[in-house]
Amino acid sequence: MPAPVASLDSDALSASSSASATASSCASSAADRCGGAARIAAGSAAFRRSNRALFFGGFSTFALLYCVQPLMPLLSHEFALSAAQSSMVLSCSTAALALSLLASSVVSERLGRKPLMVGAMALAALLTIACAGAHNYAQLLVLRTLLGIALGGMPAIAMAYLGEEIEPSSLGLSMGLYISGSALGGMAGRVIASLLSDHFSWRLALAVVGVAGVLAALEFWRSLPASRHFRPQHTAWRAMPAAFRGHWSDGGMPWLFALAFLLMGSFVSLYNYIGYRLLATPFSLSQSVVGALSLLYLLGIYSSVWAGRLADRYGRRHVLWALIAIPPVGLLLTLSNWLPLIVFGVALYTFGFFAAHSVASSWVGRRALGNRALASALYLFFYYFGSSVVGSLSGLMWESHGWPGVVLVLGSLLLLALAIGWRLRQLAPVAQADL
Repeated sequence: MPAPVASLDSDALSASSSASATASSCASSAADRCGGAARIAAGSAAFRRSNRALFFGGFSTFALLYCVQPLMPLLSHEFALSAAQSSMVLSCSTAALALSLLASSVVSERLGRKPLMVGAMALAALLTIACAGAHNYAQLLVLRTLLGIALGGMPAIAMAYLGEEIEPSSLGLSMGLYISGSALGGMAGRVIASLLSDHFSWRLALAVVGVAGVLAALEFWRSLPASRHFRPQHTAWRAMPAAFRGHWSDGGMPWLFALAFLLMGSFVSLYNYIGYRLLATPFSLSQSVVGALSLLYLLGIYSSVWAGRLADRYGRRHVLWALIAIPPVGLLLTLSNWLPLIVFGVALYTFGFFAAHSVASSWVGRRALGNRALASALYLFFYYFGSSVVGSLSGLMWESHGWPGVVLVLGSLLLLALAIGWRLRQLAPVAQADL
């Protein structure tokens, strides 16, 4: 397996999950030919094209998904919404994405990778432009839900494409570029939306992000080489129930799925409502400054790689619980009324979240001995489902008990996650790789 790569905002999963499984199944010689066609190797023109395309794909996907997060206070003001109601603009998208992930992964087995990804990117970008013209909040929620369904055609399928088409020795670099694009897209979407909404309006912000998404989809379509190793699977639907039962009967998989729900749910909630706190007195920060907190996502690029190397050295079961213990410390620091300490607390939380998520998601790929694509999709399902459910419910605590109430809820979830991480220390490995 290549050196661990940052498993960031989306999404995403470890480079070793569905991609590595598919790659290894076709590696039969030094030339690594599958179906008579050589895989894409580092240094080739096709390698540069595929990496450029997937970088744009990851960037666009998560910019379109998360650009509304810093706009929630503005939507609360314009449509007379509570914080919990405003959070639905993100939660409805992540819930729809979670549900569509499983279906999209199976549909792609019949229709192919590239057509579905291009269609997903283009449709999501057009829906974002349409969001800019929404006449009321209900219409905005419908459009954002459709956007989430459309984006289900990207994350897991992009990893499957790379696993099928890229030479195994070059797969780590390609996956790293895709995940980096995802992380930067999630950050840039938030920052750009904050800046434009602060100086113009939230509608213009969404329109600009949507137009950028259309351009990214065009570049993706132009650059991505056509699949040469994809083989349609017409029995994918019939095989899914047995594969699903296999993962749920494993002694560790359900607990890792639970961690995805708890970690992502609490992380999104932190960023959902810290903006409300910092926009209000005594801080009274501008929308642009609050949106700039998303720059802390850059810490995740370092922490996830660092955590991956740590896990390779000492074993995932021995480091995961310790990494989960970092976010609660950062969360407690946000109770301070001193702004630098709050920012440091959010930074520490962000660092710990990405580190723990990187180890947990890569553990799914290592532990799944078969049907790894479904294992990855299930992890992502709970990842985004947690974002939706916890992200909205914690808003009720903000309304009734303010920031201390949010900290109480998120702290409880993190303690539960820590208990699961501690329990997984005793999990028996299923293979040498699962250490």
